[in-house]
Order: sequence, then C-alpha cells, then structure tokens
Amino acid sequence: MELLETILSNQNMNEAYLRVYKNKRASGVDGVTVDELKQYLKENKDELRQRIRTRKYQPQAALRVEIPKENGKMRKLGIPTVVDRVVQQAIHQILSPIFEKQFSEFSYGFRPKRSCEMAIVKSLEFLNAGYEWIVDIDLERFFDTVHHDKLMRIISNTISDGDVISLIRKYLVSGVMVNGKYEETSVGTPQGGNLSPLLSNIMLNELDKELESRELQFVRYADDALIFVKSEKAASRVMKSIVRFIEKNLGLIVNTEKSKISRPEDLKFLGFGYYYNSKDERYQTKPHPISVQKLQRKLRQLTKRNWSVPLDYRILKLKQVIFGWVNYFRITNMKGVMKQVDKKLRSRIRVIIWKQWKIPKKQIKSLVQLGIPEEEAKGLTYCRKGYRYIGLSKVVQRAMSNQRLKKRGVPSSLERYLKVRTAI
Repeated sequence: MELLETILSNQNMNEAYLRVYKNKRASGVDGVTVDELKQYLKENKDELRQRIRTRKYQPQAALRVEIPKENGKMRKLGIPTVVDRVVQQAIHQILSPIFEKQFSEFSYGFRPKRSCEMAIVKSLEFLNAGYEWIVDIDLERFFDTVHHDKLMRIISNTISDGDVISLIRKYLVSGVMVNGKYEETSVGTPQGGNLSPLLSNIMLNELDKELESRELQFVRYADDALIFVKSEKAASRVMKSIVRFIEKNLGLIVNTEKSKISRPEDLKFLGFGYYYNSKDERYQTKPHPISVQKLQRKLRQLTKRNWSVPLDYRILKLKQVIFGWVNYFRITNMKGVMKQVDKKLRSRIRVIIWKQWKIPKKQIKSLVQLGIPEEEAKGLTYCRKGYRYIGLSKVVQRAMSNQRLKKRGVPSSLERYLKVRTAI
C-alpha cells in the first residue's frame, strides 16, 4: 500500500497530468479530450484515488488504431482514455526509477538519458573491436504477444505491493475497442499506453540478463536486438540457443524468416546502415537507403504541384521534416546524400513557383525580372516541355538560383547537416 500511496500522491499525480497534457494526443473511447482533463481531475481526483485504493477502479478499453509500417503491414496501437493515461503515467514515474537500477547498460530504448544515437555508437564500438558477425533477432509482434503471467511474475520479484500489481494487471486485460466492438486482451501490452514502454523493457531485461551472463556483446533498443560475435560459427551457435531461450523462457515468438546472421554492410538498425571506411580503417554509419527513400517520399508529398497551399506553409512543413530527419542522422556520413536531396527538392520548388506564374505572359515577365533575357524567357515558356524539363532547365536555375531560393526560405538539408553533424 505504501508504494501505491506514493503513486497516488498529489505531486506525482500532478506531474503525470502535466506530462499527459503536454503530449496531447487523441481521445480514448470516452471522447474526453486532454483539454477537458484538468476540470475532470479537479472534480473527481479524490474519488478516483479512493476507487484505486479499494481496487474498484476499472480501466476502460483502449481505442484501437492502426498505422502503416514500412513493410506495408499495419502497426496496432491502443489509445487509452486521458484519465487512464494519467494513472498509467503516475505508475510509470514511480516504477521506472526502481527498475532502472536493474536494466542493462546495453539497453537504450524508452529509457531516461538514452537514445537511438547512443545505441548506434555502441554498435560501432563492437564492430570496430572485431565483432563483425551479427545475430539480428526479430521478435514477431512483440507488443501483441507478451505473456501476462510471465510478465507479472517478473514484476512481482521486485514489487511487493499487491495493490500496484493488481492495478497493472487490470491495464493488461482491459481490452481494446475495434470499430465499436470490444475485444479481450489475454496477451500483449498494447503499444500506445504510457506503461507499455516500461513493461516491454521489464520483460526484455530477462533477455539482457541472459546475454550478459554469457558475456555476449549486444545492443537492444526496445524489441530490436543485435548480438555481436567474432565468427560465423559463433553466430550460428548463438542464434540457435538465444531463439530457444526467448521462446521457452519468455514465451515470445521469434520470426525465423526475418531473424538472420548478418555482416555489417547488410545491417539496417534503427534506420541506420553501416559501411567500412578503408581510408580510416574502421566501420562508420550512414542513413540506410530505405531511410533516404522515406525522406524523399515525404518531400515529394510536400512538393506536389496540385497541393493548393501557400508557398510559405509548404516551406514550413519542409523545414520540419528536413530538420527532424537530419538531426536524427547527424552522426552519419551523408554529405553526398544531402546534396542529392537538395538538388531534387530545389528542382521541385522551382516547378511550383513556375506553375504559380500560371500564364505565359506572367512567366516571361517574371523570368525577365529575375535577369533572364526576354528571348530566352520566351524560348523556355513556349518550348512545350513538361514540368520536369522546366525544373531542371538552366534558364530556371539561373532565374531561381540556389541563393534566391535560400533567401525565399527554402531549407537546405546539406546546410542543416553541416551545422548539426556530430563526429563519433
């Protein structure tokens, strides 16, 4: 009961509310919004606490939503109600420091003061220390397959407060609403809840402990795990024994088709790729080609000619995407990639501006105002070529030079990269 009271304390509940409010997100099944949450808690917080203390509190089902994954499949998310998010966050804030003491130094996902970047740096350390054979473990639908009893037994080894244990289990079995119909959740910890990241780390910490007991080099970020060894024979042996441990001891499913033994150049981890720099005689990172393709797709979406929005709004959205992407991959070597991204983006922006001029008379006049001789301007305007030709033409590139586009606010991924890149 003492731990439960710490969770329900005014200070902890207020902090949980502020976290939930700051994160915003959509409403759950009851339709209550984050903006309505403060008033609700003001009127009902004492009753809410008492219902939790007496074990009469029953979480509502999470709202099932699906978002597309890279492979074309859908990722299932469960959105709890805003009240349940506050309670889950309150539990998380108290339990997280307790379990943090047990977690591995090689686990980087959903933990304070840890990041994808740190996981990539550690993976490079292993590769450059000679651990060049990688066991890439793929857990099939991890969040949907977590065994509740196994998870609760692990938690109970650390948490003795029965009221807290009971409350966590209630969240695990609270179910989901799918297209207005209730579905039970007899297994799994739905992605989307404030508790799910912590619960997943508690479960997979058992894998971390097993790997550490065998003195294996590894990096784990959530359910993505890489094990580094020095030979193909060792990798094959580790693959077989670890798959057996995961399925037998943790009750999880390993995707044997996607789990594989890899060489560094074949790896894709957290969106990063790896290559050997023969000049420096060490492995380095780059954005994986699939990550670059995803960026290009987003930029194409934002530079569609038939998207009728002001150029300033388009530029704002482009900056958000480019700055976020470059910041994420700032530790990689990608100067050449950024140059190509900028070249394609500027070409598409030039076409958008050209199309805004609409009629030939305006196009000619605008080109002349930008320093193009009238005959050249007329030649391009009446050339009857497509937009791709226009965007790549030397005339348009001179008229709408890189410098002019920069003054207009068009972002440069290369400039951003050179500003934020971090050497490792």
